[in-house]
Amino acid sequence: MSNNRQEFSWVGSQENFIDQPHTLQLGKVVIGRYGGNSSAGQYKNEDGCLVWIDEQQDWEFAMILDAHNTSESAELIIEQFAEEEPDLKRLLSLPANQQTFKRLEEKILSIFQAEEFLSSCREVTGETACLIVARKDKYVWWFSVGDCVLYLFHQDLTALGQYQVNQRQFYEWIGQVNTFDSQVPCYSTGIKELRKGKNRLFLTTDGLIECPNEPFTDPIRIYDSFSECKNDEKNILSMLEKIKNHNVRDSTTVLSWIVEVDKECTIPSDQ
Repeated sequence: MSNNRQEFSWVGSQENFIDQPHTLQLGKVVIGRYGGNSSAGQYKNEDGCLVWIDEQQDWEFAMILDAHNTSESAELIIEQFAEEEPDLKRLLSLPANQQTFKRLEEKILSIFQAEEFLSSCREVTGETACLIVARKDKYVWWFSVGDCVLYLFHQDLTALGQYQVNQRQFYEWIGQVNTFDSQVPCYSTGIKELRKGKNRLFLTTDGLIECPNEPFTDPIRIYDSFSECKNDEKNILSMLEKIKNHNVRDSTTVLSWIVEVDKECTIPSDQ
């Protein structure tokens, strides 16, 4: 692994982190994992994640997965993307423009709609929500099936009360129950321009926001957590410790990183 190109993948069946909040720094990305409280009845972790970073080509590619019943569907997607890694990285290395993101969407759709993949999905037990995020230049692109969440924190947006990028969609999955095996696949996707200055991208599965007593249901509480100190790894570990103390059962996986933008961004014509 070079300093300019970094990658990581994990599923909860490999290591479940039950009762053990854990953080890992991979380049600029902090990875936080918590399997839930055994005292609340948790005994397995069905989350997963994947992170690729290429500093030289100026992009990050991240995925979080929230499976249920078993982790088999999350494992299948991680394996499939590992096979498609060269093609995806080639697309990510193209200039940031509308055509590049359109080709990326087409590639993701081709992966999920391939007959061999659909056949494999029919053989697994359980299904997974899946959120994919790619950042290139001053743009962030996302592709979502299900209820994982992408937040974008920037002072321009928080001043207007905007924190969340995608909308959680329930009753969408990939796996044994599979939106891409339906007559019309259901998913959401979009592109957002990052603001000039410091932008924080924050992806999470629902364990964090559905924790008992709701310490992080309001995204401003997530945003405020990063003002406690300048060490992101410590801040995310503190968040995981907090949901542990609230006796959360569901597992939580978090990915977060800062993107510094020095280019001008869109502003109103009268400013």
